[in-house]
Amino acid sequence: MAKKLDQILVVDVEATCWPGSPPPGQENEIIEIGLCVLEAASGQRLHKQSILVRPERSQVSAYCTQLTTLTQEQVDQGLTFNAACMMLQKQYSSKSRVWASYGDYDRRQFEEQCASFKVNYPFGRTHINVKNIFALAHGLAEEVGMARALELLQRPLEGVHHRAGDDAWNIAGILSELLLKLRGGS
Repeated sequence: MAKKLDQILVVDVEATCWPGSPPPGQENEIIEIGLCVLEAASGQRLHKQSILVRPERSQVSAYCTQLTTLTQEQVDQGLTFNAACMMLQKQYSSKSRVWASYGDYDRRQFEEQCASFKVNYPFGRTHINVKNIFALAHGLAEEVGMARALELLQRPLEGVHHRAGDDAWNIAGILSELLLKLRGGS
């Protein structure tokens, strides 16, 4: 299958979490997939979506709700993880597009959860680690978080931090700036 380079799918996930290790019998699993479609040629952010995912092997902790604003009641209305992965493939051609996330956590979480749940991995092999590229492009000694990257770019954080749709939107803005700078456009 030929890779489509017209758009980049910028993805961010939120997963069940606790202040320490998962409680016995629970595991980190995706509860929200944020996606922003970035037009590669213009750097324009075209579309943003948040997909709630119903956890099957864990519960949303009070800590997780405090961090993400997501409640168990909200995610209980979400899609199954398998249905969410199928949606990415059908609506966004995720298998044949380059995709990006801020850091490697999102890619690893998808890989681990797909293996654990025996679900087909929804993406192709080409992944862009925006966190790594941002640090390299700005000559930083180490990688910085998304909020700090936005500060360094003098861009406001749009929406709610740790809501996947909003974070994907902000990450797409960072990636857009990197792409345009690389081409000498800004």
